[in-house]
Amino acid sequence: MEAQTSGSLRDEVWAMPLDRFDVSKGYLFQDDIVELYFERLRKEAPVHLCQSKRYGPYWSVTSYRHIVEVEQHHQVFSSEMKRGGIALAERPPEEMFPSFIGMDPPRHTEQRSTVSPMFTPQHLATMESTIRGHAAEILDGLPVGEEFDWVKRVSIELTTRMLAMLFDFPFEDRSKLTWWSDMATGDPDGNGAVTSWEMRIGELKACRDRFVQLWNERVNAAPRNDLISMLAHSPATRNMDPDEYLGNVILLIVGGNDTTRNSISGSLLALNRFPDQYAKLRANPELVAGMVPEIIRWQTPLAHMRRTATQNYLLGGQQIRAGDKVVMWYLSANRDEQAIERPHEFIVDRPRPKHHLAFGFGIHHCVGNRLAELQLRVLWEEILKRYPVIEITGQPLRTRSNFVHGFVSMPVRIPARVDRS
Repeated sequence: MEAQTSGSLRDEVWAMPLDRFDVSKGYLFQDDIVELYFERLRKEAPVHLCQSKRYGPYWSVTSYRHIVEVEQHHQVFSSEMKRGGIALAERPPEEMFPSFIGMDPPRHTEQRSTVSPMFTPQHLATMESTIRGHAAEILDGLPVGEEFDWVKRVSIELTTRMLAMLFDFPFEDRSKLTWWSDMATGDPDGNGAVTSWEMRIGELKACRDRFVQLWNERVNAAPRNDLISMLAHSPATRNMDPDEYLGNVILLIVGGNDTTRNSISGSLLALNRFPDQYAKLRANPELVAGMVPEIIRWQTPLAHMRRTATQNYLLGGQQIRAGDKVVMWYLSANRDEQAIERPHEFIVDRPRPKHHLAFGFGIHHCVGNRLAELQLRVLWEEILKRYPVIEITGQPLRTRSNFVHGFVSMPVRIPARVDRS
């Protein structure tokens, strides 16, 4: 994320009283100007109490080291859904679908362990050829010399295919997975598919009903190597009620869809913003593996995670009280000049590229991080075999969200294919 802003806006942000700062406003992310606010908070108030009209009071934590401190003290800073969960936006009781990311140990550990075998290096190695086949098929179907939407044709399509594979979901119905992901993270005030809270809850119930049907099929069959079967047969999850099952399904759908799809889009934007790095990559395709974590840092597909304090705690000189909301802005931490050298630049051969917080830290570190990295690596290896350059032809449309940091659309054009003669 690199805000394209005028000096006058920067001056306005730096002149604004800090007690007026509220970085949760969706338009700041849609307009790609939130970094101006984060930069000032990191320098002057890295642990800042915001009096938000929409969300109520919450603490903004914007520095790398303070976010790590919060993550390390999970006994103090709870993820428990009953305390508010992991997002700044709280849902009414009828929309609370518990999942292991919204739990504290020991339940968090037990349920996370159920699905973690899917994401081991050994298992992912068996998936790589299938992922490569899907990536190749998608890329070979792209038009040359015509403008098209990269988000729809590549980012969404590849991640949706991967979700169908992970769940062993009917491939012909895979678009429903993307739809339900958009429902789970959507907001009627945003620029996505959700038009009302009633519509959202209705669609999520439809998702629950479909996955309950698949559960019933898998639970009565021999265990298989897919996420539904893992949940249905594990002692830690086989007695979940339908809403808790839905919560975990949504977590896995969103984790496998929104995050990777927006990293795929962000990677192309980064290389277009930094053409010298694109040229360096084309000259040495072996840099792809090291570039992948830099993509994820630079894009940071989830802007924040929220915790709730269970006791009083002094953080960065500020007194956090039991019951306070604490919001960790990963997007800001990954631009923290005190933790990352030249953080606003995209550097394909950056030293220590995994030094970022886009996957979180501690016990809630993203369980699917290796799969996300695998998809990005394979995709860019296949892109470089086919296309010398992919050009962004217009302004991308970003999501109006303080949680999912991503893109609605991105117009691109491929001038030519690689000459294989």
